[in-house]
Amino acid sequence: MNWLFVVAGAMVGAPLRYLTDRAVQSRHDSVFPWGTFAVNVTGCLILGLLTGAAAQGAAGSQTQLLLGTGLCGALTTYSTFSYETLRLTETGAGLYAAANVVGSVTAGLGAAFAGVSLARALWG
Repeated sequence: MNWLFVVAGAMVGAPLRYLTDRAVQSRHDSVFPWGTFAVNVTGCLILGLLTGAAAQGAAGSQTQLLLGTGLCGALTTYSTFSYETLRLTETGAGLYAAANVVGSVTAGLGAAFAGVSLARALWG
């Protein structure tokens, strides 16, 4: 039965990723992959919040499967991040590529820590 939670979360996460990516990217006239950046940082925040909630006993294993593995697994995308960074370097936009790597890692970690802190404030 656990796999159903993963599938249900992924059924929401995958279209949400696509729609969010398109909506964010359409608002920016830049080669920087803002859409992928946004979904990855958002996923880090959700996963941090979920991790913090689980540590406080406020989220069980089924919630973790639904939101962590399913939703966040389909929402976030390391492969697209890697591909877009590679494309930036290949097209001569090396500074954008470096900004994508540094910004994504920094913002992602910051969002994850913020999510854990928020969970502690809510359920701690």
